Amino acid sequence: MGRLHSTTEAELAGMCGKGLPEAQEELYGRYASAMFAICLRYCGNRDDAEDLLHDGFIKIFGSIRKFRYQGAGSLGGWMGKVFVNEAVSRLRKKARRDIRSVPVEESTLTIYDETGTSDDTLENVSPEKLIEMISELPDGCRSVLNLYVFEQKSHKEIARLLGIKENSSTSQLHRAKAILRNKINRLKNGNENRR
Repeated sequence: MGRLHSTTEAELAGMCGKGLPEAQEELYGRYASAMFAICLRYCGNRDDAEDLLHDGFIKIFGSIRKFRYQGAGSLGGWMGKVFVNEAVSRLRKKARRDIRSVPVEESTLTIYDETGTSDDTLENVSPEKLIEMISELPDGCRSVLNLYVFEQKSHKEIARLLGIKENSSTSQLHRAKAILRNKINRLKNGNENRR
């Protein structure tokens, strides 16, 4: 990895396209932690995230010739999209099954509609804790929440990506928010009780 550390994104991508192991190792070294963060967001546990990271880099190395350099940061952006697509592809079958089997209860919608979470409550939650809470969501809820919030997909796009109905995407997002709101409120109440 040492002698390629000053290689530009475009040069590195070109060298990886030629299958040079040294370049692939450098690419992995530069981007593995950022791609692992994406994997964790979608998988919810380290073992599955590590599997996705491995498979994602295999996909990257196999398709890097398709990458077109468009300025600084474009390689990382392209790789992020490949990893998101790989994660969505993996989750599609599982999410379809999970979303269909999990009824959205009336009480969940009531919690979402009636329970407000103030901005100061969210300020008390560290990003690490929030990611942990998201990782604990049911798979279908987590997939929809990630696509909607982090990837800024519409419910129509989410429905197409996951092979579900648009209404299922909407209800799973509401359910995810309700669960998170409940967890945040419990955390806040627990912290207040310790004072």
